[in-house]
Amino acid sequence: MNGPHPPHNIFQVPEIGSFRDAAAAIIVMSDGRYLMQQRDDMPGIFYPDHWGLFGGAFEAGESSETALRRELQEELGYAPDQMRYFTNMEFDFECLGGRRCIRVFYEVELTVEQLAQLRLTEGQSMEPLDIADILLNKRVVPYDSFAVWMHYARRHRTI
Repeated sequence: MNGPHPPHNIFQVPEIGSFRDAAAAIIVMSDGRYLMQQRDDMPGIFYPDHWGLFGGAFEAGESSETALRRELQEELGYAPDQMRYFTNMEFDFECLGGRRCIRVFYEVELTVEQLAQLRLTEGQSMEPLDIADILLNKRVVPYDSFAVWMHYARRHRTI
């Protein structure tokens, strides 16, 4: 790549077809940490080699919850008993030739015992991270970082 940026997969813009509706799990450990995935470092994906939430794009006809349950099973071998809707974010990719997409976030609780049973099948690694690591120390997908911040703020507000 020519120009002022160092060569890195972050500068490889995904294909327009990659701009799809998606669901993500804010997986909260019993000790308050958040289970995050270190994304693969490859061109063509959003935020390669960043930490992010587990989840993925909807398939045809899927609801956001169905899509997330499928993604958690595929990525972790995990079938949560409960998922609670948390929030959603809308992204307008029209300026890039794409369309408007949503990302729906669900809260999922996980115990240490359940963590030991998970098997990672996508991404470089997974790790429970505390809020300071997510917001200050790790390179995190921006919209996932914001969703986790909102979740933390809701749990720790003093109002």
